[in-house]
Amino acid sequence: MLSKAQRTTILELNAQGVSKREITRILNVSRATVRKVLRSNSTEVPEQHRPEKAEPYRQQILELLITCKGNLVRVHEELTASGAALSYPALTAFCRRHGIGQAPIVPAGRYHFEPGQELQHDTSPHEVQLEGRKRKVQTASAVLCYSRMLFFQIYPRFQRFDCKVFLTEALRYAGGAPQHVMIDNTHVVVLRGTGREMVPVPEMAAFADRFGFRFLAHERGDANRSGRVERPFSFIENNFLVGRTFASWADLNQQARQWCDRVNSTYKKHIRAIPRELFAVERLQLKPLPAWIPEVYRLHHRRVDVEGYVAVNTNRYSAPVAWIGRRVEVRETKDTIEIQLDARHIVTHARLLEPNQQRVTLAQHRPPRGQGRKRGEPHPEEQAILAAAPELADYVAALKQRGRKVVALALRQLLRLVREYPREPLLAAVREAARYGLYDLDRLERMILRRIARDYFRLDISHPSGHDDE
Repeated sequence: MLSKAQRTTILELNAQGVSKREITRILNVSRATVRKVLRSNSTEVPEQHRPEKAEPYRQQILELLITCKGNLVRVHEELTASGAALSYPALTAFCRRHGIGQAPIVPAGRYHFEPGQELQHDTSPHEVQLEGRKRKVQTASAVLCYSRMLFFQIYPRFQRFDCKVFLTEALRYAGGAPQHVMIDNTHVVVLRGTGREMVPVPEMAAFADRFGFRFLAHERGDANRSGRVERPFSFIENNFLVGRTFASWADLNQQARQWCDRVNSTYKKHIRAIPRELFAVERLQLKPLPAWIPEVYRLHHRRVDVEGYVAVNTNRYSAPVAWIGRRVEVRETKDTIEIQLDARHIVTHARLLEPNQQRVTLAQHRPPRGQGRKRGEPHPEEQAILAAAPELADYVAALKQRGRKVVALALRQLLRLVREYPREPLLAAVREAARYGLYDLDRLERMILRRIARDYFRLDISHPSGHDDE
């Protein structure tokens, strides 16, 4: 079929007196075609009205489309099985022309961001060659929308604690904070709602207030809204991670930071600029960081076990032997584990990023070989019990022989009772338990509590309210 330009050329050549034979030779078309154009005397391309083979089966196609859940391959199989002489391309073309079973095509939009307006953050799973073997990891990325400055780090898992650590490092890398941080509708940040109705977790809202930005979430199904941060994930996977091996997590993230420095200083064809140069303009619009940025930490409360260790994420960190059985506060930061008994007694360990059930032991937390507790020597808990309540010596000796628990655990529990409960009800309960041969410390504690409730919290029952009428 001739185009509008070809039909115009034929009419113009004919008006100039050029013969039909010459027009045929010049345009390389048939004489019959030239005669049809001259007879129509119009440059408009005529519409062709050909019957569609699928039109007689229109109602059947609509019904089968529901039955087959929109699968046109199955629709075509059912049509042909019922005797329809229709090819699969004819069926798909018919459905495409009439919009059957297809969502309308919507043109892609374009988002414009002012300097300092928005930073987009998201995560993506990848595989890396770490410490000689492949690991599944989580890549956290952040991109300033105006300058396209990229920053990413890699973690074994990505929880709320890791999110705050990463965003703190990203804002430090940028040297300031934007007005908004756009996120996917992730449970790490979102308490409830999606899109404009998203409400962040109070912990994350307080974190955002510290730096002066606000979390936003794109509408469900509108992934293009976070396209600035989605696009670099493929670049990271097919450039940074290809052919690289890493000795440790610290080495991995250090190389990631160096790669970001190099990439941000490279010319980008899709923006026709160098991100670092655009960032020189955007940085002036970022909010300045606080004068002091507190270190992100996660707080745990633990009791030092019988071996002198504290467990955090299945890994165990040593504590002084004197702390066995004591409650401690464990502060987990990006790089360290701090075990604190009180303000003057703090132990610091290097943090293990992965939960591998490993032990981290400091040399000063273990006595030199040959200087440990000798066989037959009393346990430290036993010494503490007898120092606080010498009257319990006979009960302690019997407990070590007849108690059902491990001796160290039983002594630790008894030491806790001695430290936490008043002396008189404790001794009275122990005397009664010894008289009946009772060495179940859980029952002993209930006996102490009954005496405390009876002797220390007596109420006047002469009046229902517990008070006499005046």
